Amino acid sequence: MSKIAIISGSPNSRSRVNGVIQYAKSGLEQKGCEVAIIDVSSLPPADLVQANFTSESIKHPHAIVEAASAIIIASPVYKTTYTGVLKAYIDLLPQKGFKNKIIAAYFVGGTISNLLSIDYSLKPLLASMGAKSFAENVFAIDNQIERMEDGEQNVRFQLAEEIQQRIDSSLSDLVSYMN
Repeated sequence: MSKIAIISGSPNSRSRVNGVIQYAKSGLEQKGCEVAIIDVSSLPPADLVQANFTSESIKHPHAIVEAASAIIIASPVYKTTYTGVLKAYIDLLPQKGFKNKIIAAYFVGGTISNLLSIDYSLKPLLASMGAKSFAENVFAIDNQIERMEDGEQNVRFQLAEEIQQRIDSSLSDLVSYMN
């Protein structure tokens, strides 16, 4: 069974990125993949900010990344790049932590002007960490993901059909690299 890690750089549970992550996780599981989600914002802030490489709370997600054949990095785009909490976690990974991994990025931004954030800010970082293969990336705009909340603070998301199709294509691409 193929193991895939989804690293979420989302700072909160209401972020539209979570809708993308949920959709991707479901699609991968339907393809027979084992999926683990690393929610970076749930890691101890002090360990991230103080670069505590020896923290047990940091070692567990590292083991998930190491065991995975493929990685999806999901993040909202703020000020034309991925979140700081995502960068803080990636900084704690080993220098070649993405060696021999297939990577896809799923970013959500406020406008299409943030489209190149994957190519200009994330890909160079990942390449420096050993990533050599990139599956199709997905960039969505906020208005392509509807956030729906009920009176009890439960949040669910509805992705535009175009985004669903692009994620489906990316997932097929990702899985084909692993076979």
